[in-house]
Amino acid sequence: MKHLSRVLLACGFALLAAACSEKSRQQESLGYGGAAPAPAADVGANVAREASFLAYEHNATVTLAGDRIAARLQQAQDACSSAKFGECVVLNVWQQGGDQPAARLGMRLAPAGVEPMIALASADAELGSRSTRAEDLAIVVRDNSLARQRLRKERERLQEFQSRRDLSVADMIALSKQLAETEAQLEAAEQEGAQHRRRIDTQLLTIEFRPTSSQASRSEVWLAIRDSGATLASGVAWTIRAVAFLLPVVLVVWVLVAVIRRWRRRRS
Repeated sequence: MKHLSRVLLACGFALLAAACSEKSRQQESLGYGGAAPAPAADVGANVAREASFLAYEHNATVTLAGDRIAARLQQAQDACSSAKFGECVVLNVWQQGGDQPAARLGMRLAPAGVEPMIALASADAELGSRSTRAEDLAIVVRDNSLARQRLRKERERLQEFQSRRDLSVADMIALSKQLAETEAQLEAAEQEGAQHRRRIDTQLLTIEFRPTSSQASRSEVWLAIRDSGATLASGVAWTIRAVAFLLPVVLVVWVLVAVIRRWRRRRS
């Protein structure tokens, strides 16, 4: 256990020294500690670098004839699957038929393919509402990068101590366990970093297909006419139930009124 204590203490000092060194480099790069301020060219480069950590999401609504929605949805889906406008992955597809057709297609694709894909979906149709939002991932990307650097250094230190020949079996077991935990944390951090990179390098696009307003109005009128029989039947059924429920109450009230009137006549 003494060997293990010395090993862990050495690891702690090594990691502390690495963290202090990393913090000093960050302070120097940010202009802290009396360092000279960054020139204007560096400031512009920092702004451009921060802009590269934005994850964009687009939403667009396309209005067209209801009988063309299914074909247009399939056309956009095929264009994404065949990478017609660059790297593209279909994330979700939703479609509704019947009297009120509609559809929705979610994709993650290369930034250069967003506008061509929207143009394809809205060809010979009306492009309605459209929105774009961006999420700044600069902080989470920085934190993830620092965490990966720290875990890599910790893994290297543990591997160096593991290669020593003067360690006991207990020390080797403890180091192996600590090394396995560090490698698991590093793998999770790398997966998270890859996900961040994917969100930055590609953009999320959701296209919603809707029928024209006139067709939607006709559909509503037709649905109202079609459902009028069911509505009438429901009203008649509700009326019958109401009469059946109130009939005993009416009978009781009628008997009470008759009894009261007879009692008044006898009294008079």
